[in-house]
Amino acid sequence: MWVTYAFVSAFMLGCYEIGKKHALNGNAVIPVLFLNSLVSGLLFAPFVLLSRATDWLDGTMLYVPQAPFATHACIFLKSIIVSCSWISGYFSVKHLPLTITGPVKATQPVMTLVGAMLVFGERLNPYQWTGVLLALLSFFLLSTSGKKEGIRFSHNRWIVYAVLSVVLGAVSGLYDKHLMASLDVMTVQVWFNVYQLFIMTCVMLLLWYPVRRQTTPCRWRWSIVLVSLSLAVGDWVYFYALSFPGAMISIVSMIRRSNVLITFAAGAMLFHEKNLKNKAIDLFLVLLGMIFLYLGTK
Repeated sequence: MWVTYAFVSAFMLGCYEIGKKHALNGNAVIPVLFLNSLVSGLLFAPFVLLSRATDWLDGTMLYVPQAPFATHACIFLKSIIVSCSWISGYFSVKHLPLTITGPVKATQPVMTLVGAMLVFGERLNPYQWTGVLLALLSFFLLSTSGKKEGIRFSHNRWIVYAVLSVVLGAVSGLYDKHLMASLDVMTVQVWFNVYQLFIMTCVMLLLWYPVRRQTTPCRWRWSIVLVSLSLAVGDWVYFYALSFPGAMISIVSMIRRSNVLITFAAGAMLFHEKNLKNKAIDLFLVLLGMIFLYLGTK
């Protein structure tokens, strides 16, 4: 069952990446990320209020229990890690094609896998190892495709930003597995978004606002709301998948990265990106890897 939820989360992440690319096109990165955090924070804040002031949510999956200071500190640390990952990731998405950033992001589970094996002692069967190796091969081929668009992976700072986002995302994924072993979904989801809003407010006021007239202006777009809603649903389903006994963070993380198929289609049809034939081979390998991972969980 947790595998099914992981695929649902992957679909929502695909919608998230499409909305993010549209929202960032010719727009200021930090304010867009702040607005995403604001919408998400406002979306989840009512669940805290209803859980405290009424009994409407008692006994439901949407109830937010009270948590001690130590729990809030752990969730705040997650918010810091994710904020750093998102900031670097948003800059890379703004300056690189979706058909490049999507497959790069799809390699995140490989890093998560190494961490899961070292930290949680997870082991993969032959089907799952085949899926991982196919993902590694797709990344190698993608670097070759990128050169045809003048994007050299070893000399492009936006690729560095993308890789940094992937590394931090892998760290966050491992930390999620640790958190979900003892915390419920709503506690992590709600307070993560609240603290994310606090962090991005500080970043915007300290780093962007003083130099706003010398940088790209901020423009409101309704795709910002799409980003927040799709991410909120995708993350909730993701946390719920991890709460199942026996759920493997290495596999959940890999499945979530199959959203690259959705972003590739959007890059081709909505953003008219180039060199699609070679990149389609990369995506075929990603899809094949997802199939092997699914077979490995049967």
